[in-house]
Amino acid sequence: MSFPDPKPGLVVRYDYLWAHEAERGQDQGKDRPTCLVAATDSAMRPRYVILLPITHTPPSGDTTGIEIPAKVKQAIGLDDAPSWVIISEHNIDEWPNGGLSMVPGTSGVFAYGFIPPGLFARIKAEFLELARRKKSGVVRR
Repeated sequence: MSFPDPKPGLVVRYDYLWAHEAERGQDQGKDRPTCLVAATDSAMRPRYVILLPITHTPPSGDTTGIEIPAKVKQAIGLDDAPSWVIISEHNIDEWPNGGLSMVPGTSGVFAYGFIPPGLFARIKAEFLELARRKKSGVVRR
């Protein structure tokens, strides 16, 4: 059992902690698919990653998300329900970390697969724009 190399666009299972949960003092989140958007250089120790949550809840209010097309969800092994990558908040954590968990129904597999390059480029660009404008909440783990 080994952890995958943290490459941008990789969807992993992780106990994502929402900003509102962290504000209430929680230190653990719910295991869910998350999209790895960036990683520090592999020579750095500790190595850090930025993770964006994937949720079935449509974005509303101040929450911004990008819907994952059904064919992409099917290709990487996610369920059939509509899902969004939320880009208006993120977790920063070490890699590997104790928040990673195995994909349900597998043995030793921590990743679903990769978001296709075109969709990932959109996710990354819109996330970076929100972060630049300080409109993306962060939880450092």
